[in-house]
Amino acid sequence: MTSSVSNDWRTAGIVDTRDSPYARLKSMPVGSVEMADGFWKPRMEANAEASIPALHDLLEEHGVMDNFRRLIGSKQAERLGPRFTDSDLYKWLEAAALALQSYDLPQLRQSVDRVTAEIAAAQQPDGYLHTWFVGELTDTRFDTIDAGHSHELYCAGHLMQAAVARYRADGDEALLDVACRFADLLVSEFGPGGRTDTDSHPEIEMALVELYRATGRQDYLDLAASLLARPQAAFGFAPIAERRHLVGHCVRSGYLCCGGADYYAETGDEKMLANLEHLWDDLIAGKIYITGGVGAHYRDEEFGEPYELPNLRAYAETCAQIAHFMWGWRMLLITGEARFADVMETIIYNGFLSGVSLAGTEYFYSNPLAANTDSASTHPSAEGGWQRQAWWPCTCCPPNVERTIASLPGYLFTTSAEGIWVHFYDACEADLGLEDGTPVQLQVETAYPWEEDVKITLNPAAGADFALMLRIPTWAEGATVLVNGEPAAESPKTGAYLALQRTWQPGDTVELHLPMPVRFTQSHPYVADNHGCVAIQRGPVVYCFEDVDNPEMPVRDLHLADDRLAAEHWQVEHQAELLGGVTVLRGEGLRPTLSLRDGPLYRPATIRQTTSWQRVPVCAIPYYAWANRGASAMRVWVPVLRSATTT
Repeated sequence: MTSSVSNDWRTAGIVDTRDSPYARLKSMPVGSVEMADGFWKPRMEANAEASIPALHDLLEEHGVMDNFRRLIGSKQAERLGPRFTDSDLYKWLEAAALALQSYDLPQLRQSVDRVTAEIAAAQQPDGYLHTWFVGELTDTRFDTIDAGHSHELYCAGHLMQAAVARYRADGDEALLDVACRFADLLVSEFGPGGRTDTDSHPEIEMALVELYRATGRQDYLDLAASLLARPQAAFGFAPIAERRHLVGHCVRSGYLCCGGADYYAETGDEKMLANLEHLWDDLIAGKIYITGGVGAHYRDEEFGEPYELPNLRAYAETCAQIAHFMWGWRMLLITGEARFADVMETIIYNGFLSGVSLAGTEYFYSNPLAANTDSASTHPSAEGGWQRQAWWPCTCCPPNVERTIASLPGYLFTTSAEGIWVHFYDACEADLGLEDGTPVQLQVETAYPWEEDVKITLNPAAGADFALMLRIPTWAEGATVLVNGEPAAESPKTGAYLALQRTWQPGDTVELHLPMPVRFTQSHPYVADNHGCVAIQRGPVVYCFEDVDNPEMPVRDLHLADDRLAAEHWQVEHQAELLGGVTVLRGEGLRPTLSLRDGPLYRPATIRQTTSWQRVPVCAIPYYAWANRGASAMRVWVPVLRSATTT
């Protein structure tokens, strides 16, 4: 069926850039890295053992799988769910396939094979596959593709990505055959001389590029190019290479940028890359939350204006954070620039991880930066008083979370002509290879992000001359590096990669120290919600205050004194039994002697000066862990009093 353009499915990364002529970095397969006892291993295990099986059962319970069975006659059932529900099953399949690249899970493999067989049986003779546009609706397929709601190509894209992930798990081509048959139909329908519209929800673009990478089919890459060059007619948006600002639905925008980056990596289209750089700058300059969240508007799940970043009404959809994590990865693969990895790290430890419970079986759709339990019902996504839900009627986020967690080992390292790059730090063992084929094993020992030290032991098969490229995060002022116990020849610079070039011998060690003082951050003055406020960070982790940890007052009333905004006034304390093991920050806050909620809506301007304040102990927890102990108010940004009467 397929003749792969690349050497072997066993060595393909999540985004396979081994043969991409315009990607500086070559991605590593998920299975090349075995996570050790660190931050991500228990989350990956919970994902494989609890999250993915639980979602399988929920998809079964809510009729998503029956939507396919009704087409093959194995079950009499009505079609349930939105038009894009097929994509939820495909994302679940991708998550399962990625988990199988790390773990031997016979029962999960059987589930994947069974679901694959049912999907294949539901495919139409001409290759079409969508459980909505069948029966009396068969003649309408593709007719509303650009109207904003058909999601036919969107679902097809997720099918393709699931198929490629399954193929890269063990070489099985059953789902890949299905995806290629559908892709062939799309080439005939939307390729040269065919339809000129496109799906209003991007996804197909990057999927076609990855399918091209797996099969070598040039017509798949050509179709991706054609779709990328088309406007999104439903919203009046220009093609992505011509778009001047990030606008509209955040997930759709992020996926389209991913497709553009994938296309550049294969073709070197300079106009595409230049505009992607411009759009990334637009994101960083005024459209991303300190947690890495993206999306100011709950209505239409879209970007707001620059600096429009409300906290209580933030949307910051979990899927949007995943989309921008994926976009950052592609830009990193193309450029090798640490600024993209810095943003990815912010997303993954904060805004993304907030989207899933510590148990791994409940999810947030949106991730605000403040929550009040007495008014949670006013937010359209605050069902249950800001508690994560096991099931959402729109089920896009849960399988998206699961496929992201399952793929994490594939993001830690890459290779290039220079050598081996280390992008993110966690305890693991990796079997990598230099471009000349020399195998190199790496062992990483660390308790990151809680502790400041990372030790890397290198074991090349023999003495090998290459550079070990270490990312020094932007926040890590004063970082130091020792090679075999001696200071590195070059001093580390924050927000960049440190190149350690030498002939490495088996057993050589690198010790990286990344200082993590408590630090206080303020917003650009145009961010109205954060006037006079600070957020607290340590290392890559953003902290928040939750009522459950601060019984002295509602966190809604909490203020900080300006004479306590220094690291020496805060105690860093790791609590292994709290929230799955977290480092908390203890310091001093201010509470009003009378609740700020008391009194009239509008009051004299002197009220702040005449309010008296008491100093009280306060405790901050990692933002990602909030709402895991029942309903509790939360805030990230805290007002600062520059003068106060305290007792």
